[in-house]
Amino acid sequence: MSGGHIPVLLGEVMAALAPVPGSRHVDATFGAGGYSRALLAAGAEVVAFDRDPDAIAGGQAMVAAAGGRLTLIHAVFSSLGAEVAARGLAPVDGVAMDIGVSSMQLDNGARGFAVQEDALPDMRMSQQGETAAAYLNSAGEEAIAHVLFYYGEEPRSRRVARAIVAARPITGTVQLANTVRAALGYKPHDKKDPAIRVFQAIRIHLNRELDELAEGLVAAEQVLRPGGRLAVVTFHSLEDRVVKQFLRSRSGAEPGGSRHLPQAAAGPAPTFEGVARPVRPSDAEIEANPRARSATLRVAQRTAAPAWQQGVGQ
Repeated sequence: MSGGHIPVLLGEVMAALAPVPGSRHVDATFGAGGYSRALLAAGAEVVAFDRDPDAIAGGQAMVAAAGGRLTLIHAVFSSLGAEVAARGLAPVDGVAMDIGVSSMQLDNGARGFAVQEDALPDMRMSQQGETAAAYLNSAGEEAIAHVLFYYGEEPRSRRVARAIVAARPITGTVQLANTVRAALGYKPHDKKDPAIRVFQAIRIHLNRELDELAEGLVAAEQVLRPGGRLAVVTFHSLEDRVVKQFLRSRSGAEPGGSRHLPQAAAGPAPTFEGVARPVRPSDAEIEANPRARSATLRVAQRTAAPAWQQGVGQ
């Protein structure tokens, strides 16, 4: 792929979506266009989304070459329901989502997503709004600790937050990473760098990633036709939990009552069925693309039931 980007679980995602000539699919996370390119190659029409202006600019050549079969929209994917409907493109046959930071964002050191190359801690996927540096230099210690605990699953979040506040002003990614490492007693030979967890937590908070995912899943439910497929690739447990809980709820697989608890009242009809077991990359894919190591694919098929009202079952 261009720019060194290798789409994760590409074959498995395409097998799940089963694109055919004339079908219409949403690529909710365009990035470098890996899924879109494969869908177009199968003869499908693609409606793709990205909040990052760099991704939109980089995709214009693909739009020009697609002969009208690729619509590239500069927007968050949580808006895909309204955007697709406004263009008269609903319903669609499939929705693909590749959640989290993209390889292009990580590899561009100036964007401030990665720990390896020094830059201003930016981390804004849309390149708009508050930077990570601005957040860390203004937020209270307790608020920072909360973000690190819930979005980075950092058990010593208070210690790290205290160190970050003491190190202000935070002006560089290397400074931030070294502050975290020193607070947690990290040694170069240790297996896991705790700074990566902290960067992840700040990025998720800054970009509302889990909220975006939850809202995007609801939007996908709204635009998929009966029999249409949803394929979601996640890269850590927080994201996967959101997808798993959504599909469990929407497929009617929530736990029922017991002899100690009354049976829950019947809710809306299930909007998804055929929820497949999670799929993970093969050893060969991980060897070729180490960033695929933590990926999980979940797939489900849309039923004919009406989409649930916003907030139902959330």
